[in-house]
Amino acid sequence: MNRKKEDLQKNTIDNTKKAKMTTNQGLPISEDEFSLKAGERGPTLMEDFHFREKMTHFDHERIPERVVHARGFGVHGEFQVYESLEKYTKADFLNDPSKKTPVFVRFSTVAGNRGSMDIPRDVRGFSTKFYTDEGNYDLVGNNMPVFFIQDAIKFPDLVHAVKPEPHNEIPQAASAHDTFWDFVSQNTESAHMIMWLMSDRAIPRSLRMMEGFGVHTFRLVNKEGKSHFVKFHWKPKLGAHQVVWDEAQLINGKDIDFHRRDLWENIDKGNAVEFELGLQVIPEEDEFNMDFDVLDPTKIWPEEDVPVQLVGKMTLNQNVDDYFAETEQVAFHPGHVVPGIDFSNDPLLQGRLFSYTDTQLIRLGGPNFHQIPINRPVCPFANNQREGYNQMNITKGQTSYHKNALNDNQPEPASPEEGGFEHYNEKVEGRKVRARSESFKDHFSQAKLFLNSMQQHEKQHMFDALSFELGKCKNMEVRNNVLSEVLNKIDREMTEYVAEKVGAELPEQIEESTYEKSSQALSMKNTPASLETRTIGVMITPDVAEKTLKETKDKFEKHGIDVSFISDKIQSVGDVRVEETFDTVHSVLFDAVVVLKGKEPLQPEAIENLAIAFKHKKAIGYGVDEGNISEVLPFPMDAKGVTNIEKNVDQFLQDVKGHRIWDR
Repeated sequence: MNRKKEDLQKNTIDNTKKAKMTTNQGLPISEDEFSLKAGERGPTLMEDFHFREKMTHFDHERIPERVVHARGFGVHGEFQVYESLEKYTKADFLNDPSKKTPVFVRFSTVAGNRGSMDIPRDVRGFSTKFYTDEGNYDLVGNNMPVFFIQDAIKFPDLVHAVKPEPHNEIPQAASAHDTFWDFVSQNTESAHMIMWLMSDRAIPRSLRMMEGFGVHTFRLVNKEGKSHFVKFHWKPKLGAHQVVWDEAQLINGKDIDFHRRDLWENIDKGNAVEFELGLQVIPEEDEFNMDFDVLDPTKIWPEEDVPVQLVGKMTLNQNVDDYFAETEQVAFHPGHVVPGIDFSNDPLLQGRLFSYTDTQLIRLGGPNFHQIPINRPVCPFANNQREGYNQMNITKGQTSYHKNALNDNQPEPASPEEGGFEHYNEKVEGRKVRARSESFKDHFSQAKLFLNSMQQHEKQHMFDALSFELGKCKNMEVRNNVLSEVLNKIDREMTEYVAEKVGAELPEQIEESTYEKSSQALSMKNTPASLETRTIGVMITPDVAEKTLKETKDKFEKHGIDVSFISDKIQSVGDVRVEETFDTVHSVLFDAVVVLKGKEPLQPEAIENLAIAFKHKKAIGYGVDEGNISEVLPFPMDAKGVTNIEKNVDQFLQDVKGHRIWDR
């Protein structure tokens, strides 16, 4: 079932077909170049209804952007479960392996505005709308499994702290400033999330190459009423890969749309994007068997303790037709659930159940945002809600209340046997308090767990990221507080390194977290690696033979690699088109680079690109039609990851597949 073609078609205006221009009321327009005037040089007349309609619509084209997750990119697809999950849940779309459920996914950054860059150091939103036969289900998540805070009442404080500082609106889409790190130092529940934010997870190579998480603990409830706690995961089939920080900054300068372009172009080429849905499941009776509180959103469930079961696959395969109508107007809400999926008492989740509806009311102009085509369920819906801004339905009948006799009490509630939603019958008791459970007060053990799980180069990246971020803080008290109240309670080596780098006071050594556990699942070392959709920039001197170009292209494309030829000008070499120049692209935009040299000297721009690719630990290949290349390469020819592709293309491909030459 294709949601986009079948269910949005009636709302589609196809401007690719011939049509006469009309007003929004359908009146044909004979002139759209000039406003109605009193004489050719006279004033515009108020009666020019076409001008007023056109200008009024233009004046109101922009709606408020999201406060967070403003910069996003959406894509359509479908989800299919591998086998029935009826032992856990009565959700229909998770019980029928033959059913393909339409989905819409919106990826996003969190802190920046809609016009910010694609690769800041930031959390990424990963939200999925399932258009099920029982109603829309929204899995509203991130690419990191934990969050900064434990209670939703602190969410405005977090966002105010990470956003540009209010006195000067600086910096955009960055956490590297005083107010954010002041917040962290005073709210140490953020310690674990900070480890993730300073890791390579915060600068993904592609939206197609990052994991997704539901973050919260939810419930699955089966037909017998049995409850299991669950955490949701999305595992990318291409694996989780990253750029390095210096590279990210250069990419943001070379192509601010790097992530969205990568996603759009791959789907446009027919490269479907695949994620597997994974579940971590704990029986409700085991709620207190962990060494942490399973309802704490700043904690993971280590996969060694609670394995991830891969239960289905999501295939993203269709770009949007209209960014605004689909990606910008899509409204997600963690409270959009279906029978068989329910909530836990995670205090951050509980607050989100209010916040999201409230947000849509202001962004999308009132309570009828569910009628916007991208938000409309595929199943029928009926209730007694009426009128309001942007009402698009025409509802027949005399009654708009429950109960009624005039309309035979229609629409009437559905019983659980008829698919009506039933909240899990959880026993709740206690005094009304503003307090936090004692079981939420360990802020540092899992921060240490994350650090313990990293490879050496991943740790170094985190240490350097912390140094960069705190180095951007102008207030020395903020730097000192982060070191003493957060880093020093996680790891002494990290604290000493960062203190020296940022010129801060080294706090007294205390007993840091003694949590020695590690989890292989947290390191990116164990992620899948593939050559499919990898990109190689092939830099050529103008005299390289057509035969060499064709052989090189064939050599890589048969492995699913995308090849771009780069020279000093756009040109044809026989039948081969060189479509990129050193003015339009750069080595930072490719996964690997190759240089092909003829008799002519290597361009200075090519040498610069090679040096930067070497610095970023990318695979580098070379080939020579004529002459000698070793004298101009800005690194030794026998360095790791530098390969003669004419003699050992398999080694080069292995290096590309491995993503980086970390031990170079």
